[in-house]
Amino acid sequence: MKEVRLGVVGLGNIAQQHIKHVQNNLVPNCRLTAVSSRTKPTSLAAVELDASVEHFTDYKSLIDSGVVDAILVATPTYNHCEIGAYALDAGLHVLMEKPIGLSVSEGESVLAKVKGGLQFGLMLNQRTDPVYVKIKELVDSGAIGEIQRTQWTMTNWFRPEVYFAVSDWRATWLGEGGGLLVNQCIHNLDIYQWICGMPKTVTAFCSLGKYHDIEVEDEATAYFEYENGATGVFIGSTGEAPGMNRLDIVGDLGTISVNDKSVTLAKNDVSTAKFSRETTNMFGMPETEVKDCTPDETINQHAKVISNFVRAINDGEALIAPAVEGLDSLSLANGILLSSWEKKQVTFPLDSAEYQKVLEEHIAASKPREKADIEATIDLESSYR
Repeated sequence: MKEVRLGVVGLGNIAQQHIKHVQNNLVPNCRLTAVSSRTKPTSLAAVELDASVEHFTDYKSLIDSGVVDAILVATPTYNHCEIGAYALDAGLHVLMEKPIGLSVSEGESVLAKVKGGLQFGLMLNQRTDPVYVKIKELVDSGAIGEIQRTQWTMTNWFRPEVYFAVSDWRATWLGEGGGLLVNQCIHNLDIYQWICGMPKTVTAFCSLGKYHDIEVEDEATAYFEYENGATGVFIGSTGEAPGMNRLDIVGDLGTISVNDKSVTLAKNDVSTAKFSRETTNMFGMPETEVKDCTPDETINQHAKVISNFVRAINDGEALIAPAVEGLDSLSLANGILLSSWEKKQVTFPLDSAEYQKVLEEHIAASKPREKADIEATIDLESSYR
């Protein structure tokens, strides 16, 4: 298998994590050959680049250099689209940090650049989390029958004020196109639709700057309706501590419940609908067997996604998170915001042109934040959920 020469665009916190994975040989058949940033690599405390790694001060120079076969885009969200499009036009494979852009419309424009043979993936790493892999296996196997109702309370993405204060682009319409939904909860929205499918409609309510001095949403509640009549509720927040991660997927044959990393399957001995129609017991319920389905496996999610990307380039292995699938979670995030802004029910597939028009109105009134002069403590490992 040939060695893939990788360039990383950006040298912020998450980029440094990816660089560590590659340089520490956690990604087979991959070598870091170049990085791009406006900041000199010597100013980074968390990572030391190998001597052979070339540094470029702009992404175009890196992409045009001929020293990389693929790039990993780990920059602020607002330039994901332009960097991805430039790299794809140059014939490079692309792995991009989530999301694919500020909006579905942006995502569609960069996806139009993909040529035959090029791999374009997203860092939707929670698709490799053993907990969610197990839940998807259970749902896909028919263990709980047809889904009737779902509810996910994901409020352990707490972020203190300093998280926003030290950045000029984060938590602005101009820089991120949103807050909680497109930054933290984009992972959960991806897992939600990956397991349960895309809803038909959403009615949502978002609070802007409820807990932080920001212009975008830091709390959201969404009500989904599905084609089969199922319903779902999603609640997210970056302002609660300690917060919780509680997911329930209710089907005709039972319920899957997730409490943080614990997975429980309550399996009925008969279909709920069948029991309801046939029983003569006025207060009867199906017999239920409860089973602990918590996986005991632990993995390095980011390294697994990058390794999969390398194998996709070399062997054509299916991507864990193809960029085109990133449109669905971004569509949910955009739809929730649009419903809240317009105070109406939004239908999927999302009208990307309508959303883009409203987003651009918000962007026009947005501006970069004034960065606070604070020496922030950074422990990126504690940010993962």
